[in-house]
Amino acid sequence: MRKFNLTPDLTPLYRSAIGFDRLAKMAEHAAVQNGNTGYPPYNIELLGENRYSITMAVAGFTMDELDITSEGDKLLVKGSKVAAVNDERKYLHQGIAERGFERTFQLADHVNVVGAGLENGLLNIELVREIPEALKARKIKINTANTTNTIES
Repeated sequence: MRKFNLTPDLTPLYRSAIGFDRLAKMAEHAAVQNGNTGYPPYNIELLGENRYSITMAVAGFTMDELDITSEGDKLLVKGSKVAAVNDERKYLHQGIAERGFERTFQLADHVNVVGAGLENGLLNIELVREIPEALKARKIKINTANTTNTIES
């Protein structure tokens, strides 16, 4: 059986774009990431121009079993299920997963986690893009030839 390579060729981007190598590496990483099982399920929601929310279904996990870490441009959410010592339950069907998980989200520049909450088995993580004043668009005044500053030697 023949196996096809579905990884995108980003060589034209490297030839014509300067400074986008980080974006290209992120695209390559997303294309080859095979270990993504989809557990736990989650939503990413746009709440406003610069506000986002990640909602993860973490039924059965307590606040002590969840850990959220934001470092640089990565957000890591971990769930570690504590094994019950004397759990003598006998399941006829066990549809609620009780396995641990690790889910990593790549954050854009200037996106920060501002809060998190756990309610009714849903973990809600709030994010905000805070663009520094120096990077925001600003209006440039156009001077006439008579009002420009000239330096005399």
